[in-house]
Amino acid sequence: MTAKTAVLLVNLGTPDAPDTASVRRYLGEFLSDPRVIDLPRWKWLPILHGIVLRVRPGKSARLYQSIWSKNGSPLLYWSRKQRDALEKRLAPDHIRVELAMNYGNPSLPDKLEELHRWGMRRLVLLPLFPQYSSTTTAAIWDRTIRTVAKWRDLPEFLFIRDYPDHADYIDAIADRIRPYLVENDAPDALVLSYHGIPVRYAESGDDYPERCRKTTNALRAKFPDLKIIESFQSKFGNEPWLEPATSSVLRKLPADGVRNILIAAPSFTSDCIETLEELQKENAAVFHQAGGSHYHYLPAVNDHPLFLNCLEDLVRKRIGS
Repeated sequence: MTAKTAVLLVNLGTPDAPDTASVRRYLGEFLSDPRVIDLPRWKWLPILHGIVLRVRPGKSARLYQSIWSKNGSPLLYWSRKQRDALEKRLAPDHIRVELAMNYGNPSLPDKLEELHRWGMRRLVLLPLFPQYSSTTTAAIWDRTIRTVAKWRDLPEFLFIRDYPDHADYIDAIADRIRPYLVENDAPDALVLSYHGIPVRYAESGDDYPERCRKTTNALRAKFPDLKIIESFQSKFGNEPWLEPATSSVLRKLPADGVRNILIAAPSFTSDCIETLEELQKENAAVFHQAGGSHYHYLPAVNDHPLFLNCLEDLVRKRIGS
């Protein structure tokens, strides 16, 4: 009998609904993770519960409402599409594919326990983060280890750290760019906006900036005639984060004569609040107010067939098929 093999796709997470109570629960779980905010608990938790979770959920709920669709959370919708498509590709080999969120639902511990009851003997753990960071990929590993620590019959773990320059992943992004270049005048620049992390995390060993650079360099090789600018978004808190900040770049570009841009977010494999609200709406307004004339957001890879090729290849290389 073939050992039961499972693939578990894991994304960051999303509130169950775009209301204040749901967003508060989600943010409480997310921002309590020491991998995300590594301040001493005695210092951070009073701030989190006394200030952040009193003020931020209402504002964030309104932002979630602006992107919520009939399909619910965009991030969950696209992650499910990825799971469904990958399962169809792996079904002939009797490989089960599941989806979990590190924060919120479907929860990572619940999915792991479900697979354990099923009799899983081999697990491919595949974070949906192309560029490794301690704040995302390592946080998934931590929670997985905490969950399985009480199991007596551990499965074989095949953990995929990241894939920042995988050929199919890069081609999926390139395939978002090419049709625009064919149908429109060449933009003055392409801005690649990655989720940021505190500078202190990078200085203490998180190689996320280097992993982002791999993606940027791979895309520069694909489009050598296109001006490509790397930036970082979604700053939280007061300490220094990776620079340049996307909003600062967008404020400055028009003054430098760059008024027609494309913008993409390679660290997000599913469209979500950071892409559909922060990039497509908030940062577009920043660019136009600074004098920019044309701003076009390129969708995340979502369920692009080339990105699914990437996921399938990552799995098959790990399981030897």
